[in-house]
Amino acid sequence: MGNYKKYFDQIIRNHYPDRFDQLNARINNHFKSIAPDILFAATSKNPIDRRLEICSYFIAVFKTLDEQGETYETMQNISREVAAEYVRPKNKFQTFLKRLPAKLSNTWLTNIIINVLNKKFRLRDNPEGFVANIITDKQETFGIGYGFDILECGICKLYKKHHYEKFASILCEFDEMTSALAGLKLVRTGTIANGAKKCDFRFKKVETSSQLK
Repeated sequence: MGNYKKYFDQIIRNHYPDRFDQLNARINNHFKSIAPDILFAATSKNPIDRRLEICSYFIAVFKTLDEQGETYETMQNISREVAAEYVRPKNKFQTFLKRLPAKLSNTWLTNIIINVLNKKFRLRDNPEGFVANIITDKQETFGIGYGFDILECGICKLYKKHHYEKFASILCEFDEMTSALAGLKLVRTGTIANGAKKCDFRFKKVETSSQLK
């Protein structure tokens, strides 16, 4: 299991200090039952599929809290707290790395990386996984030179399989969070989880106070 579990443990313990052990055991049991459905992700040729492990752990949390009678809003808030702590840079170097892609936009290095990734993102390595397409038109990408469309969402497929599709859209909310950490504003018209045909990711650079002077 990835290093994400400690962030789930931290937030769930904060919310349920007296029931943490019981809830944690239940979450792990649910995760074990889900895990066979995502075994392909660890070796998939499409790198986006690797997101499915942490996304499946979110299902385990949703199932457990749903059994406890928690509201959708409560589960949404807990998920946001977990995501915020998980993606938060832990040091200056991590902050630098997260902002690097925006700084390197429209450079020869970025163009090489985009071409390599686009070939991988287009792969349907497993019917239960993702398929995506990188967009490089500068007009369509607000001058940044990259954006992407998710054409098939592995998260939605997994959540639907476990009859928890109504919770998939919660994970879509985290995209704004990760974009902001990269110094970008996410511009999106729809997501598959909310009924759109695709999830479109376009970005605008966030102007800092130093840029405005």
